[in-house]
Amino acid sequence: MNGTEILDSRYSWLRLGVTLAIAMVGNVGMWAIIVIMPAVQAEFATARAEASMPYTLTMIGFAVGNLVIGRAVDRFGVTISLAGAAATIATGFALAALSGSILTLTILQFVVGFGTAASFGPLIADISHWFLKKRGIAVAIAASGNYLSGAIWPLLLSGILSEYGWRAAYQVLAVSTLFLIVPLSLLLKRRVPESAAEHADTISRSNARAVNFSPRTFQLLLALAGVACCVAMSMPQVHIVSYCVDLGYGPTVGAKMLSLMLLGGVVSRLISGLVADRLGGVMTLLIGSTLQCIALFLYLPFDGMAPLYVVSLVFGLSQGGIVPSYAVIVREYLPAREAGARVGFVIMATIVGMALGGWMSGWIYDLTGSYQYAFLNGIAWNFLNIAIMALILTKSRNRLRQAANA
Repeated sequence: MNGTEILDSRYSWLRLGVTLAIAMVGNVGMWAIIVIMPAVQAEFATARAEASMPYTLTMIGFAVGNLVIGRAVDRFGVTISLAGAAATIATGFALAALSGSILTLTILQFVVGFGTAASFGPLIADISHWFLKKRGIAVAIAASGNYLSGAIWPLLLSGILSEYGWRAAYQVLAVSTLFLIVPLSLLLKRRVPESAAEHADTISRSNARAVNFSPRTFQLLLALAGVACCVAMSMPQVHIVSYCVDLGYGPTVGAKMLSLMLLGGVVSRLISGLVADRLGGVMTLLIGSTLQCIALFLYLPFDGMAPLYVVSLVFGLSQGGIVPSYAVIVREYLPAREAGARVGFVIMATIVGMALGGWMSGWIYDLTGSYQYAFLNGIAWNFLNIAIMALILTKSRNRLRQAANA
């Protein structure tokens, strides 16, 4: 089998299974620091803000890694990139386990976050090459590995953490990531046929002409949209636990709401993938962004425990498919041979949005003593995202209508 026949084939689905397995392992670097944070704070006797810095550096490394490793995938292929990333993650975990200060741990978490990025944007970009008709659901499944990793690894690490401490947990992760990711990455050595890449480029060039944007302008618009939607998304995801503490429900209730939100996010990603295969990435993202905005509005009048559980589930079901839709849009409108770098850039923008939004919500809370204005801030940014995606959709449809009438 060769050429375009390989797309959406049995091999494509087998490759997707391997991709999902790698994502579930490789994304642990994003969640492990959250699990060990209380133990780290207790051991180094530091304030909560300082104990949170390792997570911040993890996300910065994750953002940079999506761009840099995405470029490496375009040039060297996904196997070499994943193997290098696995070595980076393992080294980061091993050295972090020896940290003598919170500063050292913080710096090494940047290394962990950088390597972890290979299992998100770059891996999603790679699997997108192997699907055409079912690209939306394939990207959604690959992206779900991030949320599934966050659901599985905290449970696996909890026993080690309670019995032997966070350093032992990190040593286990150093060994696990290296000896699981590298063998799995060898199963992805096959490169997409040149004819399939050329076919994908032909389709993307046709779509790009329809919106009448240069590739750079289109990518920058997507990046701005990514920042906007994730500033909005970060308010509940980053602050729901603190919000529940303020309301007197305690951190445990907040953690359960976050878990429910992430579970809804997995379901949302899978549904959005199916929708993208029928309606395209732009329409799917616009639907998801609109639903996210409605869910954010629901947080304003409801602060009872039961309603907040329901609203948090609704929020998860609304927003989970938004970020994967950017990868679908990049593949629909931008050159296939640059998919790794371009998907990585847009995913980096969404992570910047999460980091910015998390900080902005805390800053607004400090100014006002309430999360109400933080929710309104998120809603305003969400409207910006909706406006950008509506612009792209409108220009695309107008150009197609003009071509049909010519």
